[in-house]
Amino acid sequence: MKGFIPHIVTGGATTLEYQPAAAITPKVGLALAWSSGKLAVCGATAKPDYICMTDAAAAVTAGTLIPVIPVDCHIIFGVPAQAAMTSVNLGDKVTLHTDGLQVTATKTAGVAQIVDREGTAVGDIQYVRFSEIQPAAAS
Repeated sequence: MKGFIPHIVTGGATTLEYQPAAAITPKVGLALAWSSGKLAVCGATAKPDYICMTDAAAAVTAGTLIPVIPVDCHIIFGVPAQAAMTSVNLGDKVTLHTDGLQVTATKTAGVAQIVDREGTAVGDIQYVRFSEIQPAAAS
Protein backbone atom coordinates (compact mmCIF):
# COMPACT_ATOMS: atom_id res chain seq x y z
CA MET A 1 0.00 0.00 0.00
CA LYS A 2 1.16 3.49 -0.79
CA GLY A 3 -0.70 6.66 -0.07
CA PHE A 4 -2.91 8.21 2.56
CA ILE A 5 -5.83 5.80 2.91
CA PRO A 6 -8.72 6.70 5.25
CA HIS A 7 -8.58 4.37 8.26
CA ILE A 8 -10.99 5.91 10.76
CA VAL A 9 -13.52 8.70 10.21
CA THR A 10 -15.03 10.18 13.36
CA GLY A 11 -17.69 12.85 13.69
CA GLY A 12 -19.56 12.14 10.45
CA ALA A 13 -19.02 11.01 6.91
CA THR A 14 -16.40 11.99 4.39
CA THR A 15 -17.59 13.61 1.17
CA LEU A 16 -16.29 12.71 -2.26
CA GLU A 17 -15.74 15.81 -4.38
CA TYR A 18 -14.51 16.43 -7.91
CA GLN A 19 -11.84 19.14 -8.15
CA PRO A 20 -9.53 20.31 -10.96
CA ALA A 21 -6.05 18.79 -11.00
CA ALA A 22 -2.80 20.22 -12.26
CA ALA A 23 -0.94 18.15 -14.88
CA ILE A 24 -0.23 15.31 -12.39
CA THR A 25 -0.51 11.54 -12.49
CA PRO A 26 -3.28 10.82 -9.98
CA LYS A 27 -2.79 7.95 -7.54
CA VAL A 28 -5.21 6.76 -4.86
CA GLY A 29 -3.97 8.21 -1.57
CA LEU A 30 -1.94 11.04 -3.11
CA ALA A 31 -1.79 14.13 -0.85
CA LEU A 32 -2.86 17.22 -2.80
CA ALA A 33 -2.84 20.97 -2.15
CA TRP A 34 -4.11 23.96 -4.08
CA SER A 35 -1.62 25.60 -6.42
CA SER A 36 -2.72 28.26 -8.94
CA GLY A 37 -6.33 27.09 -8.78
CA LYS A 38 -5.58 23.40 -9.34
CA LEU A 39 -4.63 20.48 -7.10
CA ALA A 40 -0.95 19.52 -7.17
CA VAL A 41 1.20 17.12 -5.14
CA CYS A 42 1.40 18.51 -1.61
CA GLY A 43 4.71 19.86 -0.32
CA ALA A 44 6.56 18.20 2.54
CA THR A 45 5.64 20.77 5.18
CA ALA A 46 2.18 21.77 3.96
CA LYS A 47 -1.08 20.29 5.25
CA PRO A 48 -2.85 18.65 2.31
CA ASP A 49 -6.22 20.03 1.29
CA TYR A 50 -7.38 16.80 -0.35
CA ILE A 51 -6.50 13.13 -0.85
CA CYS A 52 -6.85 11.71 -4.36
CA MET A 53 -9.28 8.81 -4.85
CA THR A 54 -8.37 7.65 -8.37
CA ASP A 55 -5.46 6.19 -10.32
CA ALA A 56 -4.30 7.17 -13.80
CA ALA A 57 -1.57 5.58 -15.91
CA ALA A 58 -0.30 8.96 -17.10
CA ALA A 59 -0.56 12.63 -16.25
CA VAL A 60 -3.97 14.20 -16.71
CA THR A 61 -4.47 17.45 -18.58
CA ALA A 62 -4.42 20.46 -16.25
CA GLY A 63 -7.99 21.25 -15.22
CA THR A 64 -9.22 17.64 -15.41
CA LEU A 65 -11.70 16.95 -12.61
CA ILE A 66 -10.59 14.11 -10.32
CA PRO A 67 -12.36 12.52 -7.32
CA VAL A 68 -10.90 13.60 -3.99
CA ILE A 69 -11.83 13.68 -0.31
CA PRO A 70 -11.21 16.78 1.82
CA VAL A 71 -8.71 16.47 4.68
CA ASP A 72 -9.88 17.35 8.18
CA CYS A 73 -9.04 16.51 11.78
CA HIS A 74 -11.73 13.81 11.96
CA ILE A 75 -9.97 11.46 9.53
CA ILE A 76 -7.10 9.21 10.52
CA PHE A 77 -5.12 8.00 7.52
CA GLY A 78 -2.94 4.91 7.22
CA VAL A 79 0.23 5.69 5.28
CA PRO A 80 3.57 3.90 4.81
CA ALA A 81 6.77 5.23 6.31
CA GLN A 82 9.43 6.20 3.76
CA ALA A 83 12.17 5.90 6.41
CA ALA A 84 12.70 4.05 9.68
CA MET A 85 10.53 5.69 12.34
CA THR A 86 12.60 4.60 15.35
CA SER A 87 13.19 8.19 16.48
CA VAL A 88 9.55 9.21 16.00
CA ASN A 89 7.14 8.94 18.93
CA LEU A 90 3.37 8.86 19.02
CA GLY A 91 2.16 12.45 19.01
CA ASP A 92 5.11 13.71 16.94
CA LYS A 93 4.40 15.49 13.67
CA VAL A 94 6.37 14.41 10.61
CA THR A 95 6.72 15.72 7.07
CA LEU A 96 5.34 14.26 3.87
CA HIS A 97 7.64 12.54 1.39
CA THR A 98 8.12 14.34 -1.93
CA ASP A 99 6.03 11.67 -3.70
CA GLY A 100 2.94 12.71 -1.67
CA LEU A 101 2.29 9.04 -0.85
CA GLN A 102 4.39 8.47 2.29
CA VAL A 103 5.56 10.15 5.48
CA THR A 104 9.17 10.72 6.49
CA ALA A 105 10.83 10.53 9.90
CA THR A 106 11.62 14.26 9.77
CA LYS A 107 9.96 16.11 12.64
CA THR A 108 11.12 19.64 11.80
CA ALA A 109 8.09 21.53 10.42
CA GLY A 110 6.05 18.30 10.44
CA VAL A 111 2.34 18.36 9.57
CA ALA A 112 1.19 14.72 9.92
CA GLN A 113 0.69 13.78 13.57
CA ILE A 114 1.45 10.12 14.36
CA VAL A 115 -1.46 8.76 16.42
CA ASP A 116 -0.74 5.02 16.08
CA ARG A 117 1.46 2.68 14.05
CA GLU A 118 1.99 -0.90 12.97
CA GLY A 119 5.77 -0.70 13.41
CA THR A 120 8.80 1.53 12.96
CA ALA A 121 10.51 -0.05 9.93
CA VAL A 122 10.58 1.41 6.43
CA GLY A 123 7.20 0.69 4.83
CA ASP A 124 5.38 0.07 8.12
CA ILE A 125 1.97 1.76 8.29
CA GLN A 126 1.74 4.93 10.37
CA TYR A 127 -1.66 6.27 11.36
CA VAL A 128 -1.77 10.06 11.07
CA ARG A 129 -4.11 13.01 11.30
CA PHE A 130 -3.46 16.48 9.95
CA SER A 131 -4.84 18.67 12.74
CA GLU A 132 -5.15 18.00 16.40
CA ILE A 133 -8.68 17.75 17.72
CA GLN A 134 -8.97 20.55 20.25
CA PRO A 135 -10.44 19.59 23.62
CA ALA A 136 -13.83 21.08 24.43
CA ALA A 137 -13.67 24.19 26.57
CA ALA A 138 -14.62 23.73 30.21
CA SER A 139 -17.98 25.23 31.07
